[in-house]
Amino acid sequence: MGEEPNDARPEPADRIPDGHAPNQDQDQDRHRSPAPPDPRVAPVPEAPPWAPVPPADRAPEPPGSPGAPTTPPPPAQPPATPTLAFGPPPQDSGQQPGQASGQPSGQAPGQPFGQQPGQPPGQPFGQAAAHTPGQPPGDPSGAVPVGAGAAAASGYGFPQPGPATAPGYGPPPGYGPPGYGPPGYGPPPPAQPPGPANPAQAAAIALLNLSGLGLGYVLLRQWIGAALCWLATAALLVVALPADVDGVPIGVLVGYGVLLLAAAADGFRRGLRATLRVGATVRRLALPLALVLLAVPAGGSLAYGAAREEAREEALLARLTVADERVKSGQGLLFDRAEPLYRLALATYQELGTKHAGSRAGKLVPARLDAYYAQLSAPYDKKDFCKAVAPLKHLRGLPGTVDKDLLGTRPAKTDEPLAESLYGCGTAALGVQTAEPPAEKSLNELLDTFPQSPQATRVEPAVREAIKTRSAAVDGGAVPCGTVVELRALRSSVDALPDATFAGASRETAAAVEKGDFACGTSQFRSKEFGDAATTMTQFAKDYPNSPKAAHARSIAIAAEIADEEPEAGKSLPPAKAPGGARMVMVVSNDGPGSVELLYTGPTTGKITLNACATCTKYPSSVFLDPKKVKACTGPASKYPKATLLLPAGNYHFLQKRAGTSTSTGGDTKISKTKIEPNYSYTNCLYVTSGF
Repeated sequence: MGEEPNDARPEPADRIPDGHAPNQDQDQDRHRSPAPPDPRVAPVPEAPPWAPVPPADRAPEPPGSPGAPTTPPPPAQPPATPTLAFGPPPQDSGQQPGQASGQPSGQAPGQPFGQQPGQPPGQPFGQAAAHTPGQPPGDPSGAVPVGAGAAAASGYGFPQPGPATAPGYGPPPGYGPPGYGPPGYGPPPPAQPPGPANPAQAAAIALLNLSGLGLGYVLLRQWIGAALCWLATAALLVVALPADVDGVPIGVLVGYGVLLLAAAADGFRRGLRATLRVGATVRRLALPLALVLLAVPAGGSLAYGAAREEAREEALLARLTVADERVKSGQGLLFDRAEPLYRLALATYQELGTKHAGSRAGKLVPARLDAYYAQLSAPYDKKDFCKAVAPLKHLRGLPGTVDKDLLGTRPAKTDEPLAESLYGCGTAALGVQTAEPPAEKSLNELLDTFPQSPQATRVEPAVREAIKTRSAAVDGGAVPCGTVVELRALRSSVDALPDATFAGASRETAAAVEKGDFACGTSQFRSKEFGDAATTMTQFAKDYPNSPKAAHARSIAIAAEIADEEPEAGKSLPPAKAPGGARMVMVVSNDGPGSVELLYTGPTTGKITLNACATCTKYPSSVFLDPKKVKACTGPASKYPKATLLLPAGNYHFLQKRAGTSTSTGGDTKISKTKIEPNYSYTNCLYVTSGF
């Protein structure tokens, strides 16, 4: 057993510092002055009553004697243990040269601690050489008990009252053979001192912790730290997987990074002087392994970034698909209804094509825009010009809302189709009263938007051709009334076009409409549509009072009104001019209440109005009274309002229309027929009969 530094070792009994060996035959009951107590030695309690007392006449047996046992018997139950305070032995100025520090005086180097010179190995600590093994401690064998001083009996035993042991002497705590001394005696053995600093080992452990796997803590057998690293990494994986577009929240990443740095710093601190209970091969491979494992978080970050990028690509492709579906859903719908869907799709195309141009979805945007233009230009390809105008205008105006670089030259390619569509839609609407949009809207837009286009120069010739065609249809057409409706719509469109260009066309249209109105009235009269003919010709006379056909139109209107009550009056169209020759006089008198309007038609057509007769009343009438016996207009001639007609000879139809009064109902009419012969004069009395 090697030397123990800084330990107080007991001297043999014959080397007590006072220089006197204890007298083994000394009477223990002799009265002596007690030595002053040593403050380093606790008071020694009195021996308990049950403590054994060795016989006084027993002499120690030398080791190896025939009567001495080879092995000591098991020690008896120890008595109460005194508490001793040990300290370093006093410095002896007479220390022998070469003696180790803390080596007890007189103890040979290499000699077991507490063993006396000449004491056989294995003899208990503090037992005299002459003490026979197996002899109970305290037997008067010449040994001095600890703390007994000069008054102690020979040999070691239970503490006795007396002076304390000299400072620095006595057995230190924890020393001696196993099983010696009372249980719990002395402080626990000191902790293992830290080893020398090992920066490479500390760096390896720090890097192993930095990988997020907690392997540095595993080498140090710090399982709590390793478990924390595992839990943090598992929590990060739960939050991060599966990878999505948004990725991991920045707070989670910062927290995890701080935790890894803290684990690395803690691992470096713990591993700097730690002694690893692993093999030399593992210690040599720790640092290279730590550097290799740094690829785990780096590779994980790269893999997660790739997964997140793929998720982003998939999300962008999904948005592109939604936009495509919106464009497709607009097929077959009117543009006004489909335009909101198109706008949403375009917004998606623009975002993908500008902000995500490098993505797979962004690279597909140009092809989608080509398909978008093709779909919205489909009506033009089918020559449905009016339906093509709105989508083509939309496509042409996209540079105002969509990135110009993304659109490229596509909007410019719509100029020609749009101009052609405006021209085609406008000219097709000429003369169509119900056209939507009306012709003037499309043609004016064409002239304003593309004034130098070939289509703009073709507008005036197209308008004049439409007027000419419909004017010819009025003269020999079977349905002049329908043609005149077209002419009226055409005149409205031409009047809305620029005057400087279309003034002549406007005059031509007006003449064609006038001719068409007259042709419509005569056609209605011939078709026995007398009511419509009367309305048409009456309106014609009002619209064109200076027309050479105005008088004839009034004659046709009167004849149509009479014919509406008496169809026979409409057998032939009234002549445009009255016949020549002699005319007979017809005096017409009003013998009835209220004014009366008299319409006639025959070789000539016209109407007169007679004022009301103030004193005239209705004539009574019954089914038994012959109308010829009514004596009308028999009073003084001056009593009755009169009018004179000059009529050529021929058959005439008369229609009287009496205005309403307090005694007559308005709208009363009466039809009569008269033949006018040459060389005669005629009177006609107009009266009213009652129904009873």
